[in-house]
Amino acid sequence: MTELIGLFFSAMVSASILPGTSEAVLIYLISTGTTAIWVLVVVATVGNVAGSIINWILGLYVERFGDRKWFPVSPDKLDKAQRWFSRYGVYALLFSWVPLFGDALTLFAGVMKTKLLTFIILVAIGKGARYIVIAYTTSAIAR
Repeated sequence: MTELIGLFFSAMVSASILPGTSEAVLIYLISTGTTAIWVLVVVATVGNVAGSIINWILGLYVERFGDRKWFPVSPDKLDKAQRWFSRYGVYALLFSWVPLFGDALTLFAGVMKTKLLTFIILVAIGKGARYIVIAYTTSAIAR
């Protein structure tokens, strides 16, 4: 059970702006063979989506700090990102699994006030598919 909690938190942190290694944790746990692969994939996906929801919530409030000197994104870059997200739409969230780029997508989904249910569905599809590919590849190599 502790390995599942560790995987969940590793996946959640990996979805944030903090560095994480959920893929390595997933691969390791698959290699031990102590837990069903589908359970590991579900736990990793739920944890990663939970981290993305944190980004989405941060995105809801990030604009109010845009005029502060310490804010890491210039108003021009924030505006450019909003235009990009508007252009490609919510389906870009299917690529939320892409390192660094995906974290920014989930944050800007909050800035753009994407509906939470739509957000969760699209992010879960993208991130779940990534973990399925990793799990399948890992189990195929291990055979």
